[in-house]
Amino acid sequence: MKVLVAGAGAGGAATAVQLSMAGHEISMWGRHEDTLAPFREVGGVRYEGVLGEGIARVGGWLNDLDVTANRFDAAVVALPVFAHESLARAMALGHWPVSVPVVLNPGHTGGALEFRRVFRDLRRDRPPVAELSTLTFVARKYQPGTVTISGVASLVRGACLPGDEFALEIATQLFPCVDRAPDVLASGLCNVNMMLHPPGAVLAAAWVEATGGAFTFYRDAMTPGVERVMIALDRERLNVAAAYGHRLPALIDEMRRIGTVAPSADATDGYAATIAAGEANRRIAAPDSLSHRYYREDFSHGLVPFLELAAIAGVPTPVAAALREIGAAATGERSRGRDAAAMGVAGLSRDALLALVRGA
Repeated sequence: MKVLVAGAGAGGAATAVQLSMAGHEISMWGRHEDTLAPFREVGGVRYEGVLGEGIARVGGWLNDLDVTANRFDAAVVALPVFAHESLARAMALGHWPVSVPVVLNPGHTGGALEFRRVFRDLRRDRPPVAELSTLTFVARKYQPGTVTISGVASLVRGACLPGDEFALEIATQLFPCVDRAPDVLASGLCNVNMMLHPPGAVLAAAWVEATGGAFTFYRDAMTPGVERVMIALDRERLNVAAAYGHRLPALIDEMRRIGTVAPSADATDGYAATIAAGEANRRIAAPDSLSHRYYREDFSHGLVPFLELAAIAGVPTPVAAALREIGAAATGERSRGRDAAAMGVAGLSRDALLALVRGA
């Protein structure tokens, strides 16, 4: 396929590598020319890690999302999720063809709903959109032109809104690890980052500021206190899922399916020790400041949509609410985030939301 990868950070770079290695013809679009420039210089993406070492060739570079998109078979959006709304707006205003499906890798929680709302506000039609629950890689850019891939997902959840099945089919072709979820609520509630990052980010905030992140997040910050908060937060997630008719795995069991903890891992083994022993994440450094993605993304576009879904379902989530409030106070940021209005579900009842996502 001819695939446009939207994003030139670690996620976009890793996506370009895997798809190029699978034989797809890749072009890349980035929000900033400075981010694309190191890749342009070598004609592709330099990579290292579990996929080996080399350069994945990229056939084209884009600076806009206008009608040039009609030469692609699909687009994979691999941007931080707080950039989704502006990207969807650019696509809608830039005459993005309805024939070119969009795969959000990842969509996290509420991604497909947010894209639907943005297009609905600006146009009569829209392309089909599929969302993945988490990024299909564990990847970091330690150097501007190189992506280090420390893990490749064995399984991630994928879903779409009714009528968008073509996008989900494309997602499964591009990423064989995609496991189809019953609806976008199930996939969104399998977003492991909103369970993994906020407890450690809040409870280690002073440590982050004092050391500039000179510790490992998934090992050093997995203390007994963080574990207890994480377990309580995960219990709230499972309760919200149950209110929508979904019986989802506990966080450790979902991570085992993804491949970021050991295959033998089980929720009863203990969250902290099991996460700390995961090979893909064990060397990843902590946030270097409170403006890091773990704060900017996983609160406003993880906890916020989760809290909105919980409120619609009538399920109390005091731990999630407390983490959200403390995170906002500590960072001094209280953005709207991906709230109910951003997802286009404000004012809906539980039954009306279920009808929207299931087409009933």
